[in-house]
Amino acid sequence: MSKLPIDRRISVAPMMDWTDRHDRYFLRLIAPQVLLYTEMLTANALVHGDYRYLLQFDPLEHPVALQLGGSEPALLAQAAQRGEEFGYDEINLNVGCPSDRVQSGRFGACLMREPTLVADSVAAMRAVVRIPVTVKCRIGVDELDAYENLTQFIETVAAAGCEVFVVHARKAWLQGLSPKENREIPPLRYDVVRQLKRDFPQLTIIINGGIKTAEEVAEHLKFVDGVMIGREAYSNPYLLAELQKQFYSPELRPESRAAVIEKLLPYVQEQLTKSARLSNITRHILGLFRGEKGANRWRRYLSENAHRQGAGLEVLREALNLVGRG
Repeated sequence: MSKLPIDRRISVAPMMDWTDRHDRYFLRLIAPQVLLYTEMLTANALVHGDYRYLLQFDPLEHPVALQLGGSEPALLAQAAQRGEEFGYDEINLNVGCPSDRVQSGRFGACLMREPTLVADSVAAMRAVVRIPVTVKCRIGVDELDAYENLTQFIETVAAAGCEVFVVHARKAWLQGLSPKENREIPPLRYDVVRQLKRDFPQLTIIINGGIKTAEEVAEHLKFVDGVMIGREAYSNPYLLAELQKQFYSPELRPESRAAVIEKLLPYVQEQLTKSARLSNITRHILGLFRGEKGANRWRRYLSENAHRQGAGLEVLREALNLVGRG
């Protein structure tokens, strides 16, 4: 567990099917200090399922937060306890995901309709863990999209002891839009999140949604406490090297893309000995050379060869050679 307070200036969003432990290890090699989040894990799975498998992560991933999904305070408290026992640095409650699968379990963005239940959940988790308990939410849901609805939600949950809110600057439509459409169609309202910080200066407000460049990050940090990067961190992971240098280590030269892969190789070999498939790891690194000469060769070679039976480190080394040939 981290001994120092978590620096929340830059973080990578929890993304289902994307930010698994392989992806987080890879991203940590690029940016040593950016805060990472797990995929959302349901409290039910962590209490009644194979929680040891679900919660495993490499110590290199610190600082890393565990995102939970659920709406039963007692169940969430048990899951949070297990997360703390495994060494996570933060517990984050998902109150923002709009997918049908999440709604059917009565968690995610639909919980913005029930601020008291969210507050009870936060209180239950805070009662049993010493690490921070935070909330990720939207600026509104369906017809409950007035600023007053949002401030009521924030006030209620903050009264239960939540001091950190990650706010996706779009509302969620639970009917009529797919999860993908909910990430693109509702307009971004950065002004709403900035207003939250003005109205709740005592809280830590992190902005999320559609942020793609270091310049945008710097601009947002004039108004809020932190910036969470989502899909751009996955499709263009080397952006994190720029953010690491600008906001954490201006005196250090970032690791080159090739050096990142060289550092990844021992981890890959270890995972292969544990029966992981190479493609389970390489799917996360396809965008590493985006915008660079040879990026298409890198992506194509990995896509065509990493899934083959018995594929190993030689695939990564040959992909690097192809990039280097210009």
